[in-house]
Amino acid sequence: MKCWIPLPVPASIYGFLLLLTALLTGALSLESVKETSDFLIEIMPLMFIPAAVGLMESWGALSGILVQVLIATAVSTILVMGVSGIVTQALIRRQGGKKT
Repeated sequence: MKCWIPLPVPASIYGFLLLLTALLTGALSLESVKETSDFLIEIMPLMFIPAAVGLMESWGALSGILVQVLIATAVSTILVMGVSGIVTQALIRRQGGKKT
């Protein structure tokens, strides 16, 4: 597959793009993925456990650069929240403030 798509992009991103394409073209209906998506959203907190364990196991390597990691985490979190808010407001304005 790497020879077909040589970009260094995770497979999950390709999967999301394929899902988006299928939904936009009508090849897949929203109702057909709703139950699965609801389930995945419900168990999302469990997905953070492996990352937290990995951080705990890497404490020796992180302890020397903890301040830099915390600053990078704070800045990226604020940027993501800001961009998400701006995009959400733009989409709400575009829809005319209607709830869907």
